[in-house]
Amino acid sequence: MPKDLEETRSSTPRLRKPESTDGSAIWALIKDCKPLDENSMYCNLIQADHFRDTCVVAELDGDIVGWISGHMIPNDNAFFVWQVAVSPKARGMGLGGKMLSHLIDRDECADASELKTTITEDNDASWGLFRSFAKRIGGDLTDEPHFHEEEHFDGAHDTEHMVTITLPSAEEELARAA
Repeated sequence: MPKDLEETRSSTPRLRKPESTDGSAIWALIKDCKPLDENSMYCNLIQADHFRDTCVVAELDGDIVGWISGHMIPNDNAFFVWQVAVSPKARGMGLGGKMLSHLIDRDECADASELKTTITEDNDASWGLFRSFAKRIGGDLTDEPHFHEEEHFDGAHDTEHMVTITLPSAEEELARAA
């Protein structure tokens, strides 16, 4: 690669709210991140459009290399993380944790006192991400089986554990920063 092009390439992904036009790139990223469950391209387009305030994309040199979809749980002070995807070319940068922090710092998530997600027992990468995130923010992490293999998935999918991380209050964050 010519030296002048190397100098213009970024090594820090830019985090931003998704646009509806990002739907197909998000879908392609998720397909690249096995063993993530693939949704339809239309689902990712709707997430990027209707739920853009509680989702994030990470962009590096014009390519989407990270994605988190999430939403505030209705009638609950909890932010639910549906899916985390990091491109193989952006792994090792701590991007998953940066995207999680970016989301919980948004005004749209200000009422959240907990972060929730579901993880299968064998998903070591997700367990590592969420345990590390909880430790970094000083939150407690608990989990319990939630969507059961037989009861909810007719045996076609492993049991999903509901992971709950307590989020620090504004006062706790100020105290930690002091």
